[in-house]
Amino acid sequence: MSRDADDTVDRTADGHHIVVDGRRWRASDPSIPEVFRSELVSELMAARRAVGGAKRADDADAMRAARRRVQDAKLALGERGDQWWETPSEQGRHDRIAAAAQALLRHRDATSSICPSDVARVIGGSTWRTQLDVVRDVVGRLAREGVVVVTKGSDTVDVSVAKGPVRLRRGHRFE
Repeated sequence: MSRDADDTVDRTADGHHIVVDGRRWRASDPSIPEVFRSELVSELMAARRAVGGAKRADDADAMRAARRRVQDAKLALGERGDQWWETPSEQGRHDRIAAAAQALLRHRDATSSICPSDVARVIGGSTWRTQLDVVRDVVGRLAREGVVVVTKGSDTVDVSVAKGPVRLRRGHRFE
């Protein structure tokens, strides 16, 4: 095992796991740019606090929503789902893209937007540009489901035909 840069976390020799109190946990994907990692970790911590609040309030609906937030943040970070150090399955890649988009949107103000390239950077590391087509495909599905709205300027657009940069906002079915 080796120590992390901050000297507080032990890592396995391959760097794929951290060890906390003798228990092994999957490490976050190290290829996620720090600005997005910090947003996702912040969202994860907020989601965990929401789980605790829902538990104290004995609110089953709030508990389901909070656990979904935790799942999305951990999937986006690469701590759940397909292993980040392996080539993901098509479904695994799609799940991580959807989770990353939703976690980033949840972390930001409800009226804010994100760029599909933000999602590609989370899941693709230094090769993020190669992920843009699949990100746009998944975003298109999320838009058809009403989870996100794709905009260009102030207009809602179909991401499959939109040219140039677009933005993602929370849709009417966003959780």
